[in-house]
Amino acid sequence: MDVIKTQQISPRPIEKVIVHPLVLLSIVDNYNRVAKDTRKRVIGVLLGTSFKGTVDVTNSYAVPFEEDEKDPSIWFLDHNYHESMFSMFKRINAKEHVVGWYSTGPKLRENDLDIHRLFHNYVPNPVLVIIDVQPKELGIPTKAYYDVEEVKENATQKSQKVFVHVPSEIAAHEVEEIGVKHLLRDVKDTTISTLATEVKGKLTALKGLDARLREIRGYLDLVIDEKLPLNHEILYHLQLN
Repeated sequence: MDVIKTQQISPRPIEKVIVHPLVLLSIVDNYNRVAKDTRKRVIGVLLGTSFKGTVDVTNSYAVPFEEDEKDPSIWFLDHNYHESMFSMFKRINAKEHVVGWYSTGPKLRENDLDIHRLFHNYVPNPVLVIIDVQPKELGIPTKAYYDVEEVKENATQKSQKVFVHVPSEIAAHEVEEIGVKHLLRDVKDTTISTLATEVKGKLTALKGLDARLREIRGYLDLVIDEKLPLNHEILYHLQLN
């Protein structure tokens, strides 16, 4: 059996990817406008900085993308659009550079390595962040990867690129946290339901029920103590409920 050795394609491996919440909101918004209720995915460019193995993703924008569902080798990404967009973004914030790309996956696909190869033209070691825009479980909706060259000891076998998973987390500057809180306070989407919102809703309902039962008990105690007259209509409704 051949032993596989992994060799990094960059002088320093990526150790962690930090994604800012405004990036997530932008990607979800674009997905809802372009690909919601379809089998399509949304792809875009990630901007930010990279320092000592940590990639900090602070901005993003979508790019036109099409792929053949039956033949993954057939796909089109408008790199001219990307280059025009990046030129405009660079005028606004020269510190942000291309650090990789994102996909709404929701998992790795067969042609992702080919797309990743394209981004090597813009950054030596790009990251791929897959965003789960419709998570079914609580947790961080991001998975990050970068590619490495697999070199086998058997010289007759060709080396190949493979994705390596890298830890990712969600982090925000104080200004971002305030903006996100205000945005989420004003946005109420009744189609979105998570375990946290369901538990909160049930807790509110139980508190309301407890208050009503206490009110009924207080009324019945007053009737028993003959401080209030017996009302057969009220008792009838209590028995129905």
